[in-house]
Amino acid sequence: MKPLDPRLVRRSRAARWFLLAGGALALVQSAAVLAFAWALASLVVGLIDGERMPQAWPLLVVLVVAASVRAVAAWLWDLAGSAGAMRVKAELRAELLAALEARPDGVTGFPTARIATLLGPGLDALDDYFGRYLPQLVLSVVATPVLIVAAWIADPLSGLVLVIVLPLIPVFMALIGMATGAVQRRQWDSLSSLSRGFLEVVGGLSTLMVFGRAERQTARIRTVTDEYRSRTMKVLRVTFLSGFTLEFAASLSVALVAVSIGLRLVAGDMSLAPGLFVLVLAPEVFLPLRNVGAAFHASAAGVTASVDAFDLLDAAEAARTVTTTTTRSGEDRTERVGASAAGGLRLEGVRVRRGERVVLDGVDLEARPGRIVAVTGESGSGKSSLFAAILGFTEFEGRILLDGRPLAPGDRSSVAWAGQTPTLLAGSIADNVRLGDENAASGLVVRALRLASVELDPGRRVGPGGAGLSGGQAQRVAIARAIHRLLARDARLLLLDEPSSALDADREAALGRGLRELAAEGRTVVVATHRSSLVDVADTTLDLAVTVHA
Repeated sequence: MKPLDPRLVRRSRAARWFLLAGGALALVQSAAVLAFAWALASLVVGLIDGERMPQAWPLLVVLVVAASVRAVAAWLWDLAGSAGAMRVKAELRAELLAALEARPDGVTGFPTARIATLLGPGLDALDDYFGRYLPQLVLSVVATPVLIVAAWIADPLSGLVLVIVLPLIPVFMALIGMATGAVQRRQWDSLSSLSRGFLEVVGGLSTLMVFGRAERQTARIRTVTDEYRSRTMKVLRVTFLSGFTLEFAASLSVALVAVSIGLRLVAGDMSLAPGLFVLVLAPEVFLPLRNVGAAFHASAAGVTASVDAFDLLDAAEAARTVTTTTTRSGEDRTERVGASAAGGLRLEGVRVRRGERVVLDGVDLEARPGRIVAVTGESGSGKSSLFAAILGFTEFEGRILLDGRPLAPGDRSSVAWAGQTPTLLAGSIADNVRLGDENAASGLVVRALRLASVELDPGRRVGPGGAGLSGGQAQRVAIARAIHRLLARDARLLLLDEPSSALDADREAALGRGLRELAAEGRTVVVATHRSSLVDVADTTLDLAVTVHA
């Protein structure tokens, strides 16, 4: 496990700010420790030599000021750690949510339970990372060399001893870190398994209750919980053992310096002032490294979560990369299309893969403004994959143009769409329709509901997931939301994926009339369907059954 993931510094401005502020605080704290050690050694030597109290007052003032500065620096460390953790968590959560929004079909290797665990308790574990571990790591990098140099100047032999014995602690830490990383990863996997199992049970609870199998899931949850408890106890055992090892190594190292100074003081080969100065500094040299080892385990969960977060971001970024290739004729088609080109939606040689399988190959389409295009084909023919490519949710080859310009991945400002599965939130129907455009004119809600053939009170309350509505009603409310977005943002393209799969013939006919009204206003409407009624309403039909599948 890396002590500091370089991706955290590279991608997070808050982390860079924290490290810069931490470096300055470490220098201040080092200066305070040096001043305290010098003042204490000088004060003790002066009192032993019979120096009177009036001459000792300046040293007492330095002693108190140095201790106060160190205490204030420690308080500022806590403040900076809390602020840094909050800012980094906010940045990471925002990046993760943006990446997941751009990939609604999911990110390979990151199931829902793993993502939920990461966004929740995973990132919250960064509090210990920034509050305890990282401050001590910065102190080890900045303060420890400064204190060693000061000890070397005061007593070269003690400085040499410190330089020789100090690397032993990082060696122990590296060995312990490898063991901790392994057990921490297994604990993290157990937590993900526990979350996944719980979500699966909750998601299928209604079905389990209908068939009388709900009680049988108790044993499954208990087994996963016991496994997580066992993993946690292993982490604690490694923590206690490593803490003892680091404390023992640091105590022996300080003892070597103390014994060396004591023998030379007795033999008269060394004066008292530098001896006391080095004796006060010796524990401070090892303190940051000891604290790093003690805080390492508390922050291990946060480090593991940050690695998971950056792995997810990297996977999502790689999946969003859209490859522009040559057309089947071999001619390079990557040149920009002028704004004077024909408007509407245009697809040229679009090819979509799902893993190693080619789902769509060589799809061409021209959907002009004012026209309705029906995309047909059997289930699994690639209708949803084609929509995912248009929306930038999946990789594709070829070109997709809207109003004569390439449709950039992630840029859906000119597109409104509704998927096969309606996703509704708890609240009123009007709230669900206005979602994302709450400040739009109130009359647009009424019109969107009418065009989607929704004959329900806009103020009617629904539960999470559309509870309280039938499947057809929830589907029409989701369609109304897409239409509302189209009208509120004056978008040019409306995509509907199987919008009438849960509608009867009359509702389907009413929806067709609403789509025809939208098309008459100069908008482009593309509908994926296998229902003949919507196909009859369309001006053009694209049959995916004729595309080449591998």
